Amino acid sequence: MFKNKFGQVRSGYLIASALLIVFVGQGIFMMPGATLVSIIEISKNQSDIAVETNLEEMSPLFLILTQGAGTFGGLAATLVAFRAINKKNPNKLGIQGPAKDMLFGLILGAGVMTIIFFILLFTDQITLINDWSTLHFSSYTLAFVVIFILTGFFEEMFFRGYVIQTMKERNNKRWVIYVVSAVVFGLVHITNPNVMSLNGIIGIVNIILVGFLFAYMFEVTKSLMLPIGFHITWNFFQGSVYGFSVSGIPPHGLFEIHIDGGNNLFTGGTFGIEGGLMATIFIVVSFYLTQLYTKKRQKTEGTLF
Repeated sequence: MFKNKFGQVRSGYLIASALLIVFVGQGIFMMPGATLVSIIEISKNQSDIAVETNLEEMSPLFLILTQGAGTFGGLAATLVAFRAINKKNPNKLGIQGPAKDMLFGLILGAGVMTIIFFILLFTDQITLINDWSTLHFSSYTLAFVVIFILTGFFEEMFFRGYVIQTMKERNNKRWVIYVVSAVVFGLVHITNPNVMSLNGIIGIVNIILVGFLFAYMFEVTKSLMLPIGFHITWNFFQGSVYGFSVSGIPPHGLFEIHIDGGNNLFTGGTFGIEGGLMATIFIVVSFYLTQLYTKKRQKTEGTLF
């Protein structure tokens, strides 16, 4: 029950244990920031006018101290879990790789999101509020640069690096590895805001689909660099540039948009681009573009599995 036919502890138990360590790590790193937020909120209730302005000004800092710190804690916990549970060097997670893979991932994620934005804009699915010369750059922009970079590294290191390497070492079938890494990735997003809607359901399906894409990127490049790059700019350009929600999380974009006049099946509604069919289409397109890139790169000898 606990071991496979090779006498190894089954990968499911290791992944569940690692997830628990990650959740604990996130909680520990979030605790100082969350405590500070609580103290400020208590002070705010005692003196609304005096503290409200400071709280508003410091909100990006609070994001870093809570969400950012929690993500960093998850990243650190992933390294600890791989060392303590799997007894492996964290370098085996696949965090080393060519810089050009990272660059291609960054360009692909940004490019795909830019194309989606302009298609929705020119088809009147979204309305641009500010003009092209007036960008809403703020401290939120910088805060989300940090948060999305940490998120890209953490989620790829765990859901691709840890999960895939753990299952691979236990001789799981290739399709099983893909399915498990993608589905677990999707399921951890079910607590996100606005997930209990049609767009939220489509969003979870698309997150699972992009999980397959990231696993494929990992397989064909033998490195996490490409999926990390794509993950970072997909999130950043979605929320911090073009002003869509990111997996249900409200945006602070350079552009301010209204989606009320559009079809939610395309815009994703309050869940963001991932909750619409445009994301589905361009995730599939990204499979093809990744294949073209890897062929041109001439990295076709062998696979990860």
